[in-house]
Amino acid sequence: MQDKAANFFSLFASTSTLICCALPALFVTLGAGASFASLIGVFPFLIVLSQYKIAISLFALAMIVIAGLVNYKTARMPCPADPELGRTCLQTRQRSRQVYYFSTGIFICASIFTYVLPNFI
Repeated sequence: MQDKAANFFSLFASTSTLICCALPALFVTLGAGASFASLIGVFPFLIVLSQYKIAISLFALAMIVIAGLVNYKTARMPCPADPELGRTCLQTRQRSRQVYYFSTGIFICASIFTYVLPNFI
């Protein structure tokens, strides 16, 4: 149960980093500033999220680290001896690892668009 909750929070945090920080940078990089301005007109909360991008990024990083530690810990735990439960346990662990890697990838992409690419533009 801890594994699922930690992965959910890491995915949520990395996605919020993508929305608050990387999306504006991506639109501006692609020359779609006017499209982003109309997007802000529809979703004005993006401005508030952008003001707290460092805090959101640090929270996402903390959630990803916690999810990684929980994944590492649960990967070393034994699965049930029952073949059906054991198979389900292994499938759940694999799915959990995939969600973790996906959220880590989202976080890395969002961080690159937010903090690295603006320095080169």
